[in-house]
Amino acid sequence: MQARKKYMLLGLCMCCWLLLYYWGGLQERFLGLITHKRGEVTRPWPNWLDRDLLLGYADQAELQNGGGSGDSPRQRRQSWAGIYKDSRCRMDTCFDFARCQGQSGFRVYIYPLEKGERVSESYRKILTSVAESRYYTSDPREACLFVLGIDTLDRDQLSTQFVPNVDERIRGYPLWNDGRNHVIFNLYSGTWPNYTEDLGFNVGQAILAKASLNTEHFRPGFDISIPLFSKEHPQKGGERGWLVRNTVPPRRKYLLMFKGKRYLTGIGSDTRNALHHIHNGKDIISLTTCRHGKDWEKHKDARCDHDNQEYERFDYQELLHNSTFCLVPRGRRLGSFRFLESLQAACIPVLLSNGWELPFSDVIQWNQAVIEGDERLLLQVPSTVRAVGIDRVLALRQRTQMLWEAYFSSVDKIVLTTLEIIKDRVYSHISRNKFMWNALPGGLLVLPEYSTHLAHYPFYYLNLGISPGQEFTAVIHATSPLVSQSQPIMKLLQVVSKSKYCSQIIILWNSEKLPPHRSKWPPMPVPLIITDGRRRTSSRFLPHAAIETEAVLSLDEDTVLLTSEIDFAFHVWRSFPERIVGYPPRSHFWDPVKTAWGYTSKWTNEYSIVLTGAAFYHRYYHHLFSHYLPSSLRALVDRTSNCEDILMNFLVSSVTHLPPIKVAQRKQYKEMPTPQGTKMAPWANPEHFTQRQECVNTFASWFGYMPLVHSQFRLDPVLFKDHVSVLRKRYKDLERV
Repeated sequence: MQARKKYMLLGLCMCCWLLLYYWGGLQERFLGLITHKRGEVTRPWPNWLDRDLLLGYADQAELQNGGGSGDSPRQRRQSWAGIYKDSRCRMDTCFDFARCQGQSGFRVYIYPLEKGERVSESYRKILTSVAESRYYTSDPREACLFVLGIDTLDRDQLSTQFVPNVDERIRGYPLWNDGRNHVIFNLYSGTWPNYTEDLGFNVGQAILAKASLNTEHFRPGFDISIPLFSKEHPQKGGERGWLVRNTVPPRRKYLLMFKGKRYLTGIGSDTRNALHHIHNGKDIISLTTCRHGKDWEKHKDARCDHDNQEYERFDYQELLHNSTFCLVPRGRRLGSFRFLESLQAACIPVLLSNGWELPFSDVIQWNQAVIEGDERLLLQVPSTVRAVGIDRVLALRQRTQMLWEAYFSSVDKIVLTTLEIIKDRVYSHISRNKFMWNALPGGLLVLPEYSTHLAHYPFYYLNLGISPGQEFTAVIHATSPLVSQSQPIMKLLQVVSKSKYCSQIIILWNSEKLPPHRSKWPPMPVPLIITDGRRRTSSRFLPHAAIETEAVLSLDEDTVLLTSEIDFAFHVWRSFPERIVGYPPRSHFWDPVKTAWGYTSKWTNEYSIVLTGAAFYHRYYHHLFSHYLPSSLRALVDRTSNCEDILMNFLVSSVTHLPPIKVAQRKQYKEMPTPQGTKMAPWANPEHFTQRQECVNTFASWFGYMPLVHSQFRLDPVLFKDHVSVLRKRYKDLERV
C-alpha cells in the first residue's frame, strides 16, 4: 500500500507540472496578443542611440523564417532546384567528352547573332575574346564547346539590357541539347528586392560562368565563378598593377579603407549599415553614403546627412593608392566592382561577403592574396588586419599584382581563363597543376601540351632550385642558295661547332632552291641536320622535334661571331634562362607627333630588343610562338618575310615582364655585305625598316599594351677592357681587333 501511495503521489505531481506548463505558456501568448492589440511596444535593453543600424537578437519568427530574405533554407533550395533542374551536374554526367576527342580538339563555336539582336558592350567584348582566341571555330561540327549569341549577362528584369524569352529561343536551337557542352556567361541575376540566383531561364546542363556565385548553388568542378567587371573594363591588355617593385615600407598611410554606397533597406543593407562603427578618421577610413537611387530621401535615417558630409571629404582614388587593406563588403549581390579595383591597386582585399564563391576558385589559391572576413564579425576586422605582419603584408600585395596581371586585367584574360579551366577538365591528363596557376607567369602562358613537368619550363628554374642543361642547339636560318664554300654560313658552321657546349646544329633551309647534298657541307664534330623551312619566315620558331636541348642559339646565315663570344653568351643565358640573351640590340619609342610606336636601330645606351639573328633563348618559346600567338601575326611575318625577331621579343617580354639581356661583343661587329650572286639581305631592302615600324604597332595592338621593357644593362666578362694582362682574361678574343 505504501508503494502504491508513493506512485499515485508522483503521478499527481507530474500532472500538476504539465498543467502549469501548458496554462502558463498559453497565458503568455494570450498576454502577448493583448499587448499587441493595445499597441504597446516593448523596448529592448540597452537603448542604443543607433540601434536601427545594429543587428539585434533574432526573435522566434526570424528563426523560423531563416531571417534575411524571409525564405527558409529549404525554400531556397527548392527555388534553386526549380530554376536549375540539373543542380547535381558534374563534368562526367553533363558533358559530352566525345565532341572534344576528334582531330579538331578543343574548339569553341559562337552562335551567330540574329538580325536586330541587342548585345551589351560587355557581352560583345566576351564574344570578341572567344572569336579571336586560338580555340575559335566557325564550324559547329568541329566544336567541343558552344557560346550563345544571346546576351545573358544581365538577367535583372528591371534592367534595360534584359533580354526576354531566352528559354523559348534556346529550346529552338538544334545544338542546344539541354545545354550540354554549352557555357553561359552571366554578371547579374535576380532583381529587387531579393536578387536571387534566378536567370529567368533554365540553364539545363550548361556550364555557368557567373559572377557573384553562391557556394550553396555552385556546382563544384562544373560551374566557374568569374569576377564582376564593368563595361569600361578593357578588351585587351589592361593597365598594370599599381605596386612599384620593391616598395618599402609595405604598409601605407591608411591601414583600412572603404568608400561606397550604404543601402538603407533590402538585401545587403545589414553589413553596409554597420560599417561606420569601425571608422576612426585616422588610419581606418570607412565611409558610406545613402545619396544614391531615386528615392533615397524617402528612406533616409538620422545618420544620412552626417555620412554624406563625411563621404565628400576623401577622394576614392587617393584612398586606394594609400591604403594597405581595402574592405570589400557585399552589395546587393555577393560580388562587387571593388574586388578588381583592390587587386589592381595592390590594396589587400578584406572580404565581407559570406557564401561568395571567389572567382576561378578551382585554380586560384585566394588565401595568398585576400583576407576573408565574416559579415557577422565586422568589429573584429580592425584587430585582425592590425595583427598581419609586415612580411605577410608584402607577400599578399605582391600576390594581388600577380593575379591581377595574369587573369583579371582585361576581358580577354577573364574569358581565356574560363576556357582554359574547362579545357583542363576535358583533358585532365595534360592539365596544369595548382602551382602553375598560382606562380608567375600564370596559367595562361603555361601550355600543358608542351609538358606537365615544372622542370621543363624556364621560369620555374629558380623556384625549383635547378639550372638548365649545359648544351645548346644552334638553329641557322638559311635563305640563300649555297654557291660557294666561302659564304658566311660556312665560316659560321665552323665557329659554332667548335664550342664545347654545342650539341647539334640545325640548318633551317628557306631558300627557293633545294638544299645541297650533305657532302657539300663541311665535316662537323657535332651532328648537322638540314630541315625544310617551307620558305616561311615564321618556321624558324617552329617547335622542331630535332631540338633536344633546352637552350637554342638562333643565328642568321650571315652572322659573324667568335666561338668565345658564343660561349660567353651561353654562360650568361644559363643564369637568365627565361630571357633572350644576345648581341644585336634595337629599341622602341613612343612618337607623340604620330601618336604611334616607333622602332630604331641606332646604337645607344638603351635597348628593348635583342635580335634573334644571334641570341639564346629557351626552346619553350618555340612552342609558345607557334601555339599561343594567333595565326594572323604569324601570317604577317610570312607575308612580309620580316619582324619575326620583334615578335619573339614581344612574346618573351610579355611572359617575363623583363627586358632581354645584351652581352659584350667586339666593336667592329657589323652586318656583312651580301656576297655577289646571292640574294639581297632583307635589311638592305628600303621597305624593311618601314615594315618593322608597322609591325611594332600591330603587335602592340594585339597584346593590348606595350610589353617591351627598356634596359641599360649589359653583361661583360670579368676583366673585360681592364688594363691587365690578356693572359689573365678568360675571353681574351673579345678584345682583339
